[in-house]
This record gives sequence, structure tokens and C-alpha cells, in this order.
Amino acid sequence: MTGREGGAEIGPVGENTPAVILVRPQLAENIGAAARAMANGGLFHLRLVAPRDGWPLEKAWRMASGADRILEAATLHETLADAVADRERVFATCPRPRHVIVETMTARGAASALRDAAARGLRTGILFGPERAGLLADDLAHADTLVQIPLNPAFNSMNLAQAVMVMAYEWWTSGDPTPPARLVTNETRVASKDELENFFRHLVSELDACGFLRNQQKRPGMIRNIRALFQRGEVTEQELRTLHGIVTELARGRRIRGRVEPDMLEAMLDEKDPDAHAS
Repeated sequence: MTGREGGAEIGPVGENTPAVILVRPQLAENIGAAARAMANGGLFHLRLVAPRDGWPLEKAWRMASGADRILEAATLHETLADAVADRERVFATCPRPRHVIVETMTARGAASALRDAAARGLRTGILFGPERAGLLADDLAHADTLVQIPLNPAFNSMNLAQAVMVMAYEWWTSGDPTPPARLVTNETRVASKDELENFFRHLVSELDACGFLRNQQKRPGMIRNIRALFQRGEVTEQELRTLHGIVTELARGRRIRGRVEPDMLEAMLDEKDPDAHAS
């Protein structure tokens, strides 16, 4: 029973990943969407505890969007005790822990703890409660750590698949080396300081030639400001080549037209010889 032919060739990412345990899930669509979220986060092992409408359910495959293998490998359990029997650490998502003294973590903190447990060879699981009311006190008794997802306190209601997505995302990013920010240069690269300096020389030479830097008192500061503009970001080699071309063509156009603005010419003459054109 599949909603798409074949589905994606997904499997466990890593040797010891947490089992996602859905306790008494009510809607097939949420089971399928949870499987899709698991696939996004590199989780594979899905356990279903007493799903309301039985198992398997065709609508789950329709919502899984290609995460068929997770649904096909899912295991069915009559009781929560059976679902967690082989686990050494069990985490449970719980928006409002009541009348219990237990370790509570954020989703991010739980992901880090899950990674640590996996590195030590401990088998882990994450419990998610049914859509209508969440996990009961008797369900939470099977967990040693509760997980709260920080959200707007005025509206912290989440769909089952959304909760799975948050945990899957935090699990994935806790082991992902991708830097928080990076410059994508595609087929070019960040320019070296020597290449940047070569462009500065070209630019300043043409700025001198057109008279832009004619004020000798302001010239050093103006050059520093121009330099700072290009030093501020990681200019690429391709961008520098484009800028070289712009400066060259601007200078070429000025020479072809032979155009020197009258006020610029007068200022240049004043700087060379204040009395040269006095009457």
C-alpha cells in the first residue's frame, strides 16, 4: 500500500538514531506527515502505539510525500511499555508537566542530550501524544526526561506532525556542520587582498585622471572611505573583474567624448595656477 510508486530511497542516517513513538495517534494523515518530518531530520524508526484506526492506513502514505520506507518499516505496539522496552533513555514531549519532579529540557537541549546518549551507545526514544489531549500522566511515567518546545505562551498548540518536525529538525541540526551563515560564490571565489589592492590602484588612477580626487586635503580620507566600502564585504574575483571592466569603460568613454566639465576644468586650473586665467 503506497501513495507514490517507490518513494524516496531513505534509511537511517547514523547507526543509533532515536525512535519516534506516536502514542495512540488518531489521524492517518498525521502519521504520514510525521513520517515526512522524520525523513527531513534523518530519523527512520517509527513506532505506533495503539493507533485509533488501526494500521496500516492508506491516507498515511498519501501524506508521507515519498517517505514510504519509514511507514513500511514502522512497528505496531499494543502498549507503550512494549514500545519502549528496548530503550535506555526515553524523552517525552509535554507542553504542561503537572505534579511531577522530572528533568525538563527544551527541544534543542533534548536534541543535544539525545546526541550524547547515542554517542554512548544508549538507545533512545521520543514520545509524542495523541492529537486531542497529548500524553497522559501514565504515559509520562515511562519517560525520564520531558521536552517542552518554547513557543508563544498565548498560543502554543501544535499539530502532532509539527511537534515531530521540530524535534527532527533539532536532532538534525545538532549534528550538522553547516555554518550559520556562508557566502555562496558558486563558480567564483573570494578575491585575495592582492587582487583587491590591484583594483584599488586601477580605480584611484582613473579617479585622479577624471579629477574626482582633485581636492588634495580631502583625497586621503576619500580614498580610505572608498577602500572601506570594498573591504566591508567578501568581494569575489568575478565581481572585481566586473568592476575593473566598469572603471575601464567609464574612463574609455570619457576619453572618447573628450568631455571635461567646465567647472571641473576651472577647478583644475585653479589648483595648478590660481592666476592662470585671471583677467
